[in-house]
Amino acid sequence: MNKEQFAEALAAKGIVLSARQLEQFDGYYRLLVEWNEKMNLTAITEEGQVYVKHFYDSITPAFYFSFDQVESVADIGGGAGFPSIPLKICFPHLKMTIIDSLNKRMTFLNHVAAELGLDGVYPVHGRAEERGQEAAYRESFDLVVARAVARLNVLAEYCLPFARVGGHFIALKGADISPELKEAKKAIKTLGGKTKKVETFQLVEEAGERNIVIIEKVGATPKGYPRKPGTPAKKPLL
Repeated sequence: MNKEQFAEALAAKGIVLSARQLEQFDGYYRLLVEWNEKMNLTAITEEGQVYVKHFYDSITPAFYFSFDQVESVADIGGGAGFPSIPLKICFPHLKMTIIDSLNKRMTFLNHVAAELGLDGVYPVHGRAEERGQEAAYRESFDLVVARAVARLNVLAEYCLPFARVGGHFIALKGADISPELKEAKKAIKTLGGKTKKVETFQLVEEAGERNIVIIEKVGATPKGYPRKPGTPAKKPLL
């Protein structure tokens, strides 16, 4: 997928990019490749593949959920900025907080935001289990997103504490989500969530099946969650 095809594919979904936004995607790609030589950001570096498997893939939640209706977003385990930076480029009004446990990635994201002229990007170093208990972040976001971080029952404990009641959590997942959905049913309910819808689709250029899980925050997360660092992964809610 080249840049023109990327723009056309998004336009077909109702997301029309300006010349400036396309420049920002181009700049992001170049920074990703440049910094990837110094630190491990991604195994995918070929331009066409990055545009499909990182940029386009990151934007797919916007095909099923209105980002015009939200302002504050938290990307949990945001790594090199997926899905947060592509979403921020497409929807400049978003106030995007990116939480990740590796501080050097935060250095990269600060540089990306400065170079691309992205205001309202807030990289935060820390573990989700700890930040999710802090008043500054707990239950304070309209939307929480996460992409390929952990199984859904673990991911729910990382993410739902950050969403305000009435807000949403969107998980970007790969193929065959049914077993994870069953496994995560109790965790989602315990943490104050309710699965609203699951969208299954094929990524462009036969890049595989994807699932978008949209969970509404219908009640407050009990104070005990998220549990101490490492606990959700070692002892998932079942």
